[in-house]
Amino acid sequence: MIDSQAARLDSLETHISHQDRMIEELNEVVLAQREDIRRLERRIDKLMSRVATLEDQAPLPENTPPPHY
Repeated sequence: MIDSQAARLDSLETHISHQDRMIEELNEVVLAQREDIRRLERRIDKLMSRVATLEDQAPLPENTPPPHY
């Protein structure tokens, strides 16, 4: 009985150890993804600013009818 309990305890400790390692790995992935998202958000903000600037500089379209009228 004591041997089976010891074996069960060892099994549980091993299982918990693997879960702890997996949680640490997943946390590293989440942190890396957060940094990627922040970097992409900064790039999008820059691109949106550039598009807004280009739209402001673009000439307005003329309201002339097409040549087939």
